Amino acid sequence: MPPLYHDHSDDTSAPPPPSIAISIRQLSKTYPVPLARLKKFFRRRATAPVEALRGVSFDVREREIFGLIGRNGAGKTTLTKIIATLVQPTSGAVVVSGFDSVRDEVAVRAQLGLATAEERSFYWRLTIEQNLTFFARLYGLNDASARARIAELLERLELEPLARRRFGELSTGNKQRVAIARAMLSSPSVLLLDEPTRSLDPLAAAGTRALINSLARGSDKSVTVLLTSHNLAEIEELCARVAVISRGQIRALDTPERLRAVHKNAERVRLIARGISQEVARAALSQALPGFALSEAGHGVVVQFTRAVDDDTLDRALRALQSAGGRIHACDSERATLLDVLEKYEREPEEGEEQ
Repeated sequence: MPPLYHDHSDDTSAPPPPSIAISIRQLSKTYPVPLARLKKFFRRRATAPVEALRGVSFDVREREIFGLIGRNGAGKTTLTKIIATLVQPTSGAVVVSGFDSVRDEVAVRAQLGLATAEERSFYWRLTIEQNLTFFARLYGLNDASARARIAELLERLELEPLARRRFGELSTGNKQRVAIARAMLSSPSVLLLDEPTRSLDPLAAAGTRALINSLARGSDKSVTVLLTSHNLAEIEELCARVAVISRGQIRALDTPERLRAVHKNAERVRLIARGISQEVARAALSQALPGFALSEAGHGVVVQFTRAVDDDTLDRALRALQSAGGRIHACDSERATLLDVLEKYEREPEEGEEQ
């Protein structure tokens, strides 16, 4: 069966792509019905098994920030847990840095760091240092190595002033930084971040995004990041490529720019022209544009219209206004967003469904 999506992010004439950090092939996960036999014995109605993932395949490159978007229940968290070896797949394979997640799960865990939103496994009465020391020992670090690694992470994540502060006294943003610090204790080559800025205020979220950028794009000890988020602006800001997951399937995979361009071929344009009346502007534009909205704005006019991306409508509008004596004060356009892309795939029927 052909794939449901096409990855257009590679050009066959371009140099060979970087090494692959995560390789996912035909991954599926079905959760069985709890106590199915017992329910059948007592003739109780049982729900159908939950098919969380179906035939998921894609690669994440080394030092890449790769985004995964989808609505709640689309399969993002299940996929993240399978990569982290917390859940085993029903079929298919995940390979992390050359190690299979089922056959070589110990080796895979050594390559990975996992940080999730609203982390609850820390000890709230212990300080940041004490928490990180405890988890460093679980990772197998000796005392000297743990102290050196914790000191390095506290400095890199700007947590040094808070090192002796109890975890329960920290702000939500600093708790998230501690979760990322814990995920990096073993110097992983791959970092899995599940909703890292959820519940953060705008400043804390901006700081976390800057941190993620520095982790993946630093000059040394850079990591590969797989990021899931409902914040689509955040995904666009951080991610080189984005996969759209819907109902357990990957529906699209490309750069944010190409995803937007492919799924919406029109844009809304807003022009502000000074030194021209509404009547003169209307007369000039009537011959240049098939349809537009016109309103007054101080000493000029506001012109709004929709055009196909890359056609010459905007050029004709600008020339018409300037020929009539107008001075262009502002020009804004609004193209498709990742929300438009996500909504498109959510509206589409699944394979085999009637439209």
